[in-house]
This record gives sequence, structure tokens and C-alpha cells, in this order.
Amino acid sequence: MKLYQYPNCSTCRKAIKYLQDQGVEFDSIDITAQPPTQAELKAMLRCYDGEIRKLFNTSGLQYRELGMKDKLPDMSKAEAIKLLAGNGKLIKRPFIITKSKIGLVGFKPEQWQSLLTD
Repeated sequence: MKLYQYPNCSTCRKAIKYLQDQGVEFDSIDITAQPPTQAELKAMLRCYDGEIRKLFNTSGLQYRELGMKDKLPDMSKAEAIKLLAGNGKLIKRPFIITKSKIGLVGFKPEQWQSLLTD
């Protein structure tokens, strides 16, 4: 299991503590230094029924600076995936994906528990 996180993010730190408390083994990856691959982003997109906006950190500074609110509706999914793969700060975090390519973005303990028990 891979956990893409941002070390300065308090929600990411809560997610890490949660996984540790559950005894879950995971690889922790700084999402800004090494964003998820296009293949991982596509897998996550399938988990969200193709709703590309769900993968974006819509409250983030980069999202606002790049004017993504206005650009995203006109982008193809392929363009959006390429953009996300090149800029981890645009991705909603934490971003967790299993070896079977099932994942979640954001941290809600009840959803994470469901992922861990499946």
C-alpha cells in the first residue's frame, strides 16, 4: 500500500497515525517530491467513477494560482492526469492506493477502515 502525503499537512499526519495505530504496513511518499504516476492516477479516477475534480486539491494555493476552477471543465481527463502527475501539490491528499489499485483521497477514518477491511 502506498500513502502519498505532504509532511506539512496535519490531515496527512493524522492519516499516518491512523495507519500506524491499525498496524498497517505502507510506503509513505512525499507527494510533492514524487507525485503518483499517471497509471496510479487513472486507477484512482476509476475509484471515483471518472470524476476528475475529486483528485484535485481544490482548496490548495496552486489550484487557485493556476486558475484551475476555470480551466478544469475544458480539460480532457488525459490532460488533467498529466498535469496532476507533474505537480503533487495539485492532488488532494492524503492519497492512498493499494496494490490492487483501489484507493482513496482525503482522510475520513470510516472510509479508510472500509478500504483496510476489504
